[in-house]
Amino acid sequence: MLYSIFVNGKHVPNSRIGSTTTIEGEKHFKLAENVFIGQYNFIEASNGIEVGEGCQITNYISILSHSSHNSIRFYGKHYRKYAADLKGYIKGSVKIGNYCFIGPHSTIMPNTVIGKGSIVAAYSFVKGDFPDYSIIAGNPAKVVGNTQDKDLKFIEEHPELIEFYNEWTKES
Repeated sequence: MLYSIFVNGKHVPNSRIGSTTTIEGEKHFKLAENVFIGQYNFIEASNGIEVGEGCQITNYISILSHSSHNSIRFYGKHYRKYAADLKGYIKGSVKIGNYCFIGPHSTIMPNTVIGKGSIVAAYSFVKGDFPDYSIIAGNPAKVVGNTQDKDLKFIEEHPELIEFYNEWTKES
């Protein structure tokens, strides 16, 4: 089942989220219009996560604004004692640009920017900055193509769509 979403008490038109998706740190979660977030996702937004207009976030995805796995190993049972100043603790925001697609079973780590119009392939481990229109794949993920190149043939076959396509691709 999918539910309409409210962010900071305001309805976000045409955005939906699966009932089995968990969002932690909701006050730091920004969601644009026309977004689809599927089932069984974990979104941890304590350090800021922004999802742009028209994004599709499929299923079984983790989007994280912090990672404590190194600190826990380094500190062991003393981890909570030093929680205010942990060495190895990674935190940072995540920004997913407009009209991106995030494939199933992907993980997006802190300090990541995915440019508009990008595709993240299934099972990718994404960390870092990726330019607009990237096709991103792998573990670790890297740019393996360009969505505008991919889209060109389809647009040539369906020229009636060029106006709609240009509407969002020409925005800054």
